[in-house]
Amino acid sequence: MAARAFKAPEIDLFSHPLFSSASKSRSLKTPALAFPPSNPKIKKSICLSSSSTISTSVSAVTPAEFRVDILSESLPFIQKFRGKTIVVKFGGAAMKPNQSEKNLLASFVKDIVLLSVVGLRPVLVHGGGPEINSWLKRFGIEPQFRDGLRVTDANTMEIVSMVLVGKVNKNLVSQINKAGATAVGLSGMDGRLFMARPSPNAAQLGFVGEVARVDPTVIEPLVKNGHIPVIASVAADELGQSYNINADTVAGELAAALGAEKLILLTDVAGILENKEDPASLVKEIDIKGVKKMIEKGTVGGGMIPKVNCCVRSLAQGVKTASIIDGRLEHSLLLEILTDQGAGTMITG
Repeated sequence: MAARAFKAPEIDLFSHPLFSSASKSRSLKTPALAFPPSNPKIKKSICLSSSSTISTSVSAVTPAEFRVDILSESLPFIQKFRGKTIVVKFGGAAMKPNQSEKNLLASFVKDIVLLSVVGLRPVLVHGGGPEINSWLKRFGIEPQFRDGLRVTDANTMEIVSMVLVGKVNKNLVSQINKAGATAVGLSGMDGRLFMARPSPNAAQLGFVGEVARVDPTVIEPLVKNGHIPVIASVAADELGQSYNINADTVAGELAAALGAEKLILLTDVAGILENKEDPASLVKEIDIKGVKKMIEKGTVGGGMIPKVNCCVRSLAQGVKTASIIDGRLEHSLLLEILTDQGAGTMITG
């Protein structure tokens, strides 16, 4: 019998920014990763001594050996999160099929599958604003927003459900399955996962809701069996009326209910900035007190406030850390979980 006859789907590790050298890491508790040289036969090995000094050596290795070295450097991060639940909110810029010649959706799917394969338990919550807008316009309905929330009348709600549950959700499930994992598509209505209630501004917003209650019973066995739940941010109230709920809020409440190790929100910005006009002023790590001070000072404002409040609420309910990361960056999910460098802002309790 021929050995090694099975060939698993190939994931090009050399293309992942995960394996690029970090400029300034959050900490140096674990080894930094080396950037693959342009010539795969040249290896640069980087070792951190107790005094954090870096030494380099050059030797000839095969691409396979180099790939194994990279995976071994990831071991401390994999061990840290193996068996832990990670709730990821996916939407916005990252959901667009192509942006600046990057297929962000494809890279995100690879990241989710990779994390699942190495033993993490990812749970995916998604929105789908751009797709909803596109379909509303097809039906001659002009999208309307108030304070960043979609005005949702009965006709709009019907289209929101159709697009999020019937199209976006199933497309994500299909992509994840195609990449080698097993995804299960759900909405907040399935198994009474979420019970909704009207927003306090229901008179102005229509069928925009909030999460009244979470029952993760339907999800827990899926996660334990290695499946990836993919959840659309639509739920119903006690009377069966459907509501459109902000996906960040859904992700935060679900992370708390599952006792997740980490909540990650993918956004259209680099993270929390000290100066809104300067991307280089990214705050890499901050605690709840610090982020509340930034809100009071007006440093954090606009659409970032609901995301920050979502993170703070989940941390207060037991989630270990919450991160707001740049969804426009390829493989930002791996950078956030499997490196000390991160890909945005991490908020701690």
